[in-house]
Amino acid sequence: MLFRNPMLPSCPHLPAARPGLDWRTLHAHRAAPRGAAFYFACLEYAQALWSRGLAARAILCLDRALGARLRGDEPVLAAWPLPYAAVDWILRQAPTEAWAGNPRIHFQHYAGRMHAPRREQRRWRAWACWALARAARPGLPGDPRHRVQEPTRLQISRRLARHGLPGEEALWRRVLAPGGGPKRGKTTAPPSRLRRSAPRSAAARSAG
Repeated sequence: MLFRNPMLPSCPHLPAARPGLDWRTLHAHRAAPRGAAFYFACLEYAQALWSRGLAARAILCLDRALGARLRGDEPVLAAWPLPYAAVDWILRQAPTEAWAGNPRIHFQHYAGRMHAPRREQRRWRAWACWALARAARPGLPGDPRHRVQEPTRLQISRRLARHGLPGEEALWRRVLAPGGGPKRGKTTAPPSRLRRSAPRSAAARSAG
């Protein structure tokens, strides 16, 4: 389903998207190390997808941003911290008709089936987003057929502290807290799958 709204606000936790971005934005990084440049491209493309009403695909793009290979001292993280606030904002702002799937189940499946590289880091980031989905949309059910031990917030916090970047666990906790989430303009310490909102073309599959 394609949800379009000419009054749709830009996500304040993502960079402005240049006009005309498409699947080639990420495809250009297919043979390059998926570091800071890839991370920023994911954030920018997520904004573009959100602006088109493609909330589910924007979340998938943020999944990929959270999978970038970063050390924690990259300048881009000072300007655009790991996108927990963006995930939370999109989950809360997107109307029900913008979702073709269940974001909670998406993150549950993504975390439960995570593989290399950096499996533990990426797995616990997925669980962190799962906790955000539960808080933002408490009415969404889990998938009882997917046998996985759902972690507590304390377990997620401890694993992010162990496997994440410096400051990442604190960043996530601030977003998760009632009324939390960093406000744009302030520097924050750096720290699958949803069904697509529209059928994917062969070109779009190349971006995945």
